Amino acid sequence: MPLESGLLEILACPACHSSLTEQDAELICTDAGCGLAYPVRDGIPVLLVDEARRPA
Repeated sequence: MPLESGLLEILACPACHSSLTEQDAELICTDAGCGLAYPVRDGIPVLLVDEARRPA
């Protein structure tokens, strides 16, 4: 389910403050050094570093 229009423009990675992109059911940090993937559950982004998936 895509996020509401304009929401990605105001969201940032809580770890490094870079912008996020939407991919599948996750928001991915655009910073190459960080790259954390945050889950989106029931259309709500879970922007907690403890809930993020580390890049492979």
